[in-house]
Amino acid sequence: MESYEIFTLIVCLAAVCSFLNHRFLKWTPTIGITFLSLVFSLFLVLTSDLLPTYSKGFIDIIKSIDFNTLLMKGMLGFLLFAGAVHIDADTLRKQRWPIVVLSTIGIFISTAVVGGILYFLSGLLGLQMELIHCLLFAALISPTDPIAVLAILKRAGISKPLEIKIAGESLFNDGVAVVVFITILEIAGSGTASFSMGNAVLLFLKEAVGGLAYGFLLGYLGRLLLNSIDNYEVEVLITIAIVMGGYMLADKMGISGPLAMVVAGIVIGQHGTGKRGSTDTKTYLYKFWGLIDELLNAVLFLLIGFEMLVVHAHTTTLVLGSILVFVVLFARWLSVLLPISILRIWMQFDKNAVAILTWGGLRGGLSIAMALSLPASMHHDEFVAVTYMVVLFSILVQGASVGKLYKRLSGGK
Repeated sequence: MESYEIFTLIVCLAAVCSFLNHRFLKWTPTIGITFLSLVFSLFLVLTSDLLPTYSKGFIDIIKSIDFNTLLMKGMLGFLLFAGAVHIDADTLRKQRWPIVVLSTIGIFISTAVVGGILYFLSGLLGLQMELIHCLLFAALISPTDPIAVLAILKRAGISKPLEIKIAGESLFNDGVAVVVFITILEIAGSGTASFSMGNAVLLFLKEAVGGLAYGFLLGYLGRLLLNSIDNYEVEVLITIAIVMGGYMLADKMGISGPLAMVVAGIVIGQHGTGKRGSTDTKTYLYKFWGLIDELLNAVLFLLIGFEMLVVHAHTTTLVLGSILVFVVLFARWLSVLLPISILRIWMQFDKNAVAILTWGGLRGGLSIAMALSLPASMHHDEFVAVTYMVVLFSILVQGASVGKLYKRLSGGK
């Protein structure tokens, strides 16, 4: 099939799953769409002998989709910008320290804990993975993706400070985790013998600090353009150009495009279309990016469910994945508990912050995309299968229950 035919098929399937979820399941869209696409995938597997032509044809279509390129080069910039542009910058500023600490130190803690335990487990299971490869997996599984959980928490009446912590941390730790992943991947590719802490730090700073500075500049220039006109069609086109052109240029310069899109979205979203912008113009702009967010997330979580068709796993990998589901949760708990315990000395936190941030720290498509980008020599098949297991548990179990957990901890029914 041609690329546009594949894209058309995916969008149509996303629309069908969205309708079925809204009409019958009535779950949070991303959870419902993932579940339905997973059910469809299982149906194809179970009926492959009865309908070999259709099953094989659809599986071949899914295999032809480069999920890593589609998400990392195509969708991620739009998703991060769309999420950031709706963030309340004033509330974000008040919660900046918890967000900064959780999205940086939290990522490092999670990476170290998961990597260390995986190295130990791989030896017990006879996989004998190198420590650098274990840290690589830990880096790709550490970023959280609360897209599915935010809607649940809002309906559960979650406090605004805690909600902004979850959203802000997710937006920034996506970018930070990509930088950490790329840094470790560079070390793993060049060999640990040539490893230099100085070079690793410089690479990290170039990606992270460069991305933040570039994103602020991009957002500021975009805001100046938006302030000078009052026409929503042109303004929407400008923001699209900022995302597409800005993300591509960041990649060419070797700096973090995800972090740049987060900062650019916050800067533009803070001031909207400026003093000259009418209320209708601002509304159109925000609604457009809200629609883009919903559309791309529907496609993303549909593809997450379908990725089951291309995942290869043997018994040892399934055992490892089952254990790592709980290891990742434990690492998440530590990466939240330790920073918050220190920050509580001079800051107020919701009494249930650690529990909600731990259970609400969902993993998503970004982790799968990074796993798919690994070469075969770095345990590609094993890491993709394990990542998929962690992500599915995260979305279907944690995502579906975090609202009830918040209500119970808050004394609700």
